Amino acid sequence: MLRLTPILLAVIYGLVMYRLSVWRTHRALDQQSTELADARLRQLTDRMAAALGISHIPVYIYEVDPVNGLAAPDGRIFITRGFYRKYRSGEVSDAELASVIAHELGHVALGHAKKRMIDFSGQNALRTALMLIIGRFVPFVGPWIANVLTSLLAARLSRSDEYEADEYAAALLTKSGIGIAPQKSLFRKLEDLTQARSGMAPAWLMSHPKTEERIAALDRLEAKWDSPKG
Repeated sequence: MLRLTPILLAVIYGLVMYRLSVWRTHRALDQQSTELADARLRQLTDRMAAALGISHIPVYIYEVDPVNGLAAPDGRIFITRGFYRKYRSGEVSDAELASVIAHELGHVALGHAKKRMIDFSGQNALRTALMLIIGRFVPFVGPWIANVLTSLLAARLSRSDEYEADEYAAALLTKSGIGIAPQKSLFRKLEDLTQARSGMAPAWLMSHPKTEERIAALDRLEAKWDSPKG
């Protein structure tokens, strides 16, 4: 029983962190967001809604500065105020911002938003268990090793989700008549758009696939769609 104690503690810790993370996320989004009211973007989101067979895609502005889009566990789509400012200043087009919304819709439709919260709790549980176990054998660097291993696993899972959401967005944008070109052009801008003051990209971007790889994946997808059916 004593040997299982670290694992049990890790599982309990993971469950507590999951509940706490969901609560904090919902509270922050509820308190710091308003529904987006932009006529040009509404035209594009209405086209995507029609392609999906639904009446409306509610998109919200999340009042934070970092350039980002996100899908909440409850299915809502958010664009940060910082991203919206880039659009209003002309640095990002309406079609490019629509491609972000389509991407986040992919995360919702494919179950990534909810899964990520579960993954988060699982990662914390795994990190805690590894710290307790590895720490017995490598007392001083054990926690560091556990953190690195867990971070590598999380990044790999996140990249897989991004590719799937990219593909979903490409299909939706194509069906909506918007096309994939804005999706690709935005990828080329992302690194500059998300630069922090220190000159380094924010942590969330580190877990995303490289720009060239995402564009290449879309090129392969287009070639597949354009190839004659045999």
